[in-house]
Amino acid sequence: MNEVTIARPVIERESTPSPKACHSCARIDIGVPYGKISPWRVFLGLPFVYLPILAMPFILLGGLLVYIHLRMMGARNLKTLRDFLPARDSHRYRYKTQIVKNDIHPLARWARTRAYWLFNCTLYCPFSVATLEWTTYLTKAVENWWCPFGHAHKPNYVGSAIDYSFWHVSQDVVQLHPDDRADPIWNRDAAPR
Repeated sequence: MNEVTIARPVIERESTPSPKACHSCARIDIGVPYGKISPWRVFLGLPFVYLPILAMPFILLGGLLVYIHLRMMGARNLKTLRDFLPARDSHRYRYKTQIVKNDIHPLARWARTRAYWLFNCTLYCPFSVATLEWTTYLTKAVENWWCPFGHAHKPNYVGSAIDYSFWHVSQDVVQLHPDDRADPIWNRDAAPR
């Protein structure tokens, strides 16, 4: 029986920094280290990616509760979970065209099935990412509403910008630091920075 050897590309670090995917992102090194770990370590690590499925109902419930809270406070134009899910027709693969992993440990037979990859790449991963992004979006909107106070990560809340904060719609706005009063993330009348 002939085994096919698949050459892995050699990835070397350049001395000059590579372009980043976003202004605050750093690339995660996983491809090179993965090639050096044992198949048993991969097998033992699988539950740690699937066990969070058990938490998904609680994350969805938390997102729904925050969504209801914002609606009760009068929020309009809130994004829903559907806004974060990729359109079905945007997925590259369908069942008949789904690629499978052939160069994998012989005991990992499930990874050679279309159903496994279709579940992972069309359902589990996009739904998990969308749920977490939606809940994060809503949580940031809550903080922009109730707590329009600057801190090191507040510029990352721009995706959940609101018209005016709880403080901006009251006379107590004068108590806010001038930078907080004039932050366009929670004051639509403020000039963009």
